[in-house]
Amino acid sequence: MPLEVDWRVAEGIEAPIGEDEMQRILEAVLEEDGVDRPCYVSVSVVGDDEIRSCNAEWRDVDAATDVISLECEYPDDPDLAEGEPCELGDIIIAPDYIARQSADFGTTPADEFRIMLVHGMLHLLGYDHIDEEDAVEMEELENAILATIPTDGDNLRIVFTRHDEDGGNA
Repeated sequence: MPLEVDWRVAEGIEAPIGEDEMQRILEAVLEEDGVDRPCYVSVSVVGDDEIRSCNAEWRDVDAATDVISLECEYPDDPDLAEGEPCELGDIIIAPDYIARQSADFGTTPADEFRIMLVHGMLHLLGYDHIDEEDAVEMEELENAILATIPTDGDNLRIVFTRHDEDGGNA
């Protein structure tokens, strides 16, 4: 399943992992979800001010956050012709915000970034954590993907309770 990524890194912002690793993580998400159609995704690595602005515009939440996903098409959309590439959408991710929250979750900034990249990509594929049943499904899939990628820590796992519905994390 070929994946083409449009990368944008805001001036003065550094991701804790490189584009090659980000590409492999995004591909691991598609593989774990069984996506075999070619896909496009846009990844923007931004600062707190930019993600706060996006959060206010797209989610009506005037606060910085870790990652925002803006879905476009789903790989199983019946309107897509067989073999036609799917434009998944945009992932906007804020490494400075993520680095600050990593201490709260006992992860390294790089591992927390990996988690949020997986999380954002799963949102583009239609997964969510609004209700507990969906959150458990998403958490299990996140943990399965995290088990397949190199990380800084041993047995990197997430719990859906890290995402509150009233503003902070999505």
